[in-house]
Amino acid sequence: MSSPPVAPRGWSRWLVPPAALSVHLSIGQAYAWSVFKPPLESALGLDGTQSALPFQLAIVMLGLSAAFGGTLVERNGPRWAMTVALICFSSGFLISALGAQTEQYWLIVLGYGFVGGIGLGIGYISPVSTLIKWFPDRPGMATGIAIMGFGGGALIASPWSAQMLESFGSDHSGIALAFLVHGLSYAVFMTLGVLLVRVPRTEKPVASGPSAFEGVQVSARSAVRTPQFWCLWLVLCMNVTAGIGILEKAAPMITDFFADSSTPVSASAAAGFVALLSAANMAGRIGWSSTSDLIGRKNIYRVYLGVGAVTYLIIALFGDSSKPLFVLCALVILSFYGGGFATIPAYLKDLFGTYEVGAIHGRLLTAWSTAGVLGPLIVNWIADRQEEAGKHGSSLYGLSFSIMIGLLVVGFVANELVRPVHSKHHVPAPKEGADVDRHQSA
Repeated sequence: MSSPPVAPRGWSRWLVPPAALSVHLSIGQAYAWSVFKPPLESALGLDGTQSALPFQLAIVMLGLSAAFGGTLVERNGPRWAMTVALICFSSGFLISALGAQTEQYWLIVLGYGFVGGIGLGIGYISPVSTLIKWFPDRPGMATGIAIMGFGGGALIASPWSAQMLESFGSDHSGIALAFLVHGLSYAVFMTLGVLLVRVPRTEKPVASGPSAFEGVQVSARSAVRTPQFWCLWLVLCMNVTAGIGILEKAAPMITDFFADSSTPVSASAAAGFVALLSAANMAGRIGWSSTSDLIGRKNIYRVYLGVGAVTYLIIALFGDSSKPLFVLCALVILSFYGGGFATIPAYLKDLFGTYEVGAIHGRLLTAWSTAGVLGPLIVNWIADRQEEAGKHGSSLYGLSFSIMIGLLVVGFVANELVRPVHSKHHVPAPKEGADVDRHQSA
């Protein structure tokens, strides 16, 4: 396997975030899958559960490929990882295009869900440790810039996909053509990242401030055996569960909360609320993660989890009395949701060093896969049961919000238990001038 591309002298580190963004903005299309659901259901005769399957499988494969591919990403470097992500993500669309054209739904599930999902996972973690090494002085900001792209990808993909379906038609041939254009366009855009990305030279720091190659270094194999890793797993899982519980059911939730008011929420207003949540999700990724560079990672998670619990309590008690209050609280929770994703790589770097931080991050993303099932399950299952019991409006969500508060408290306690990693898990520091790039280049 070829060595990762090392930056020549004088290479600007500010070229690396755009490289990461080109990948994350592309794979962030996953959050816009819902645009394809109605035309697929109409063209192929699917129900809602079937049309959601490609997206659900893609998220499962994201977590699994990030967990199992993290070590390969570290070993082979960011260019290799971005290339794999490009091939898988774009091929997923091309296979889906064939499936839509031939009306073979299983090909769409295979393409977008399985093959494309592998591209999601490898692409998501591909730039993480590279950015941390280029920005040892501001790791939270650096990873926030890239991971912001994943949150914001849907803001580009949603109107773009809708426009294509309007132009090409929403029958199976139109969907196939839209998938084809997606696959080819994202291949070109992600190629920019492949060509731009570089790893820093190892003989000296790339910026003033702490070196990316000093301090505690822990391997991925050792990290998963530490209590710190599992505390952070709980922290991420609880934070994501709380956020995704609102995100997944946002439009019907705000409609239910104000169904009995004098001014019920219209469908267009509910859609606008969803767009606002996406913006808060994206803004939180760069804003809160950058703040963590100033106040520390443990403190920012105290905000995410502690203030998040209080915010949920406010919605549960007073949310149906004021639309502005409900919207504001939901925006705060979604900003914490996005911030939690963007800050966790820097938290891992603080605890485990840069040695295999990409691989450790990949393993930790199994918390996302768990939360992606847990959050919607809690909110939807309880709402369905409450509705069967004859309840309506905001009372559908009282119990689920109480559970979310409890989960955030669990995450808060887990964050408080995080301590420095015991020295028995440390790996020896590399010798001066040694070639360690292959371990440090995801």
